[in-house]
Formats: sequence, C-alpha cells, structure tokens
Amino acid sequence: MKVLLENWRRFINEGEMITLTIGDSQLKVEVATSDEKIKQGLMFRESLEKNTGMLFIFSESAPRSFWMKNTSLPLSIAYLDEHKKILNIEHMRPYDLSGIKSQGNAKYVIEANKNWFNDNNVKTGDVVYGLPL
Repeated sequence: MKVLLENWRRFINEGEMITLTIGDSQLKVEVATSDEKIKQGLMFRESLEKNTGMLFIFSESAPRSFWMKNTSLPLSIAYLDEHKKILNIEHMRPYDLSGIKSQGNAKYVIEANKNWFNDNNVKTGDVVYGLPL
C-alpha cells in the first residue's frame, strides 16, 4: 500500500480529459498531477471552451494558493478537501500575481471559466464526483 501511495501519479493519465459531476452540472477537465503541469496550469492559453477546465491533484491535503501569472483568461477556482467537498470558490483576474488561498487543506483544485460555478449553481459544501482518486 505504501508503494502505491508514493507512486500514485503514474496511475493517472496526465493531460487526459475527464468529466466531473457537481450537482446537476458536468465539467470536462484536463488532469494535472506532475509538478511541472501544476505549475504551468492554464498559462499561455488564449481560450477555454465552455464547460471545460483543469483539475489539479496533489498527493497530500495542505493549504493551497494559486495565482494568474501569464494567464490571460478570467477564471474561477474551487478548492476541494480530501473528501471531494468544495471548501471555497473564488474569482481570479487575468495576470494577477496575488495568491488566491484555499480556506482549509485542499487536495484538489478546479479551474474553470469565470462564473462557471455560479452559473451552474455550484457552491461551497458541494461534493464533486468523478475524481480519479
């Protein structure tokens, strides 16, 4: 079991698109698990299709902070705990270098087009289904 936990990233296809379900809504996300992919995130993208985003998966739950360096797209971000429950949802401004923090220990982070969570009646406390781990 210890080996599996230490090497969990190799069992997930990074860059793969998966579909998450939150309430009655679905969001197609690109998976980021490696340090390199997590650091790059949605930087340098010129557009993001409707109902798509990026899912960041970390090996441990911890306080998280994301910024918008080299990111021209207005985004919304949701931090999730290890039980796949949304801790907080925040809006992010293009190129803003101030960190947007999780309100607690987060294991997962979802970025989507700005207001996607609001437009789909997704709120703090909702559980996200379809996460690979």
